[in-house]
Amino acid sequence: MNRSAQSPHIPLDFQHRSTDEMTERAGAFADLMTRRRTVRDFSPEPVPRSVIEDCLRTAASAPSGANQQPWHFVAIGDPETKARIRQAAEAEERAFYEGRAGDEWLSALAPLGTDAHKPFLETAPWLIVIFAERHGIDAAGERVKHYYVPESVGIATGLLIAALHNAGLATLTHTPSPMGFLSEICGRPAHEKPVILLVAGRPAEGASVPAITRKPLEDVTTWIGGDGR
Repeated sequence: MNRSAQSPHIPLDFQHRSTDEMTERAGAFADLMTRRRTVRDFSPEPVPRSVIEDCLRTAASAPSGANQQPWHFVAIGDPETKARIRQAAEAEERAFYEGRAGDEWLSALAPLGTDAHKPFLETAPWLIVIFAERHGIDAAGERVKHYYVPESVGIATGLLIAALHNAGLATLTHTPSPMGFLSEICGRPAHEKPVILLVAGRPAEGASVPAITRKPLEDVTTWIGGDGR
């Protein structure tokens, strides 16, 4: 069976660019993204919902296993809901820092200066809870198997972080463990698993970040062939 017989196809909407354009755009975007840093001090200054919507549209455009799009995003700007999330998250974080984590994990976190206190969960204008759909539910209520769920949701999350940074916002990937309280607070079904609580907003005036570095490109890249230019 040929491809056209399997499913309908439409022309690709793609803009071809010259080598010079590609080089300029790739370099500019790399410069933009290498300035991205995780932020823990947020400004309460409002961010329009339309900005978050457009960033979520970018995330939802991500490729996924069998195009099943196994993600759901809950965007929270309601102060009362954010307060509930902070209270529940800090309870889990206290258990983590007071013994659940273990000495090795705490030692790895020490340079970042993190603790169980998470005021940013209320201060930042937006929280985005990213859920992974373990499986789907069809129109008849039957279970539908999903493929490559962690990989698909990870790609969508990366696009979301990039989109938010490109829009001029700072982010924090917060992962309290366990995260079951997010399912309850957000009213999501049992087949969806919360995987990341993404905090988004403008950084607070005078915000600082840990003096850490990223691995140089040559340490994380191997080239096989190509002209090297």
